[in-house]
Amino acid sequence: MHTIDSTAPVVVSVTTVIDAPLATVWSLHTDIDDWPVWNADIDQARLGGPAAVGTDFTWRTHGMNITSTIHELLPGQRIVWGGTVEGIVGIHVWTFEQTGGHVVVHTEESWSGDPVDAAADELATALRTSLESWLACLKARAELTT
Repeated sequence: MHTIDSTAPVVVSVTTVIDAPLATVWSLHTDIDDWPVWNADIDQARLGGPAAVGTDFTWRTHGMNITSTIHELLPGQRIVWGGTVEGIVGIHVWTFEQTGGHVVVHTEESWSGDPVDAAADELATALRTSLESWLACLKARAELTT
């Protein structure tokens, strides 16, 4: 099982509860090509093949062009990806759990590398803001479609 780098200078963990079926939430989140449709922070996204371990995807957010690789995929439960951009090594873990009529979505991400060492507090704030926005967008879209 892949995990974040818990020793990284930046580690952020955020959770939300979404009032929608697990299938809806999972489908929205893993349909990478459609991220820009519901997440205003993502300008473009393109999955380079079927969603599977080892598949790369490219995306643009906050002015950064990112290439990420899927490291783990448990349908309906968990997806992990990672990549390096501008010297920042990111590992991102997402988990999904159906509880009654709700889905608990938990995300945690670690950032390491020289740029992170130089500005850990500033980058931690930026990452937290980004992840909170992502979850808010996912929640809004999933609840709208149900």
